Amino acid sequence: MDQQKNTYYIWLQNGQISRQCDTSPWNFQVEATDEEISQLREYFDQNYSVEWQNFLRSHVPYIQYHYDRENDAYDKGTLKIYELIYKIGNEEARRHIESMGILENSPGESEMNGLENK
Repeated sequence: MDQQKNTYYIWLQNGQISRQCDTSPWNFQVEATDEEISQLREYFDQNYSVEWQNFLRSHVPYIQYHYDRENDAYDKGTLKIYELIYKIGNEEARRHIESMGILENSPGESEMNGLENK
């Protein structure tokens, strides 16, 4: 049975997910089930945790960015967020993410099909 989808507004800068379109700036509008929103919230929470790890690591000056696991984890988490938003977003959200050129393969292919398992 299909779950009911609701409209949500996503603000990437602070990981905010809201059902209210108020005066707060938002980046994307999505139509999602409770399960999809829970997955998106988990991705935001994972990135928040990695941000703290990056903050602590930033006090170790000899580790360069391109050798830093935490930065790689943050980048991968951000990509997961964009992939999921592409999947559940409205047409404007999809066009914007396509214009960014960050998704390697066209959505709907193997990455998107297995997204829930990542």
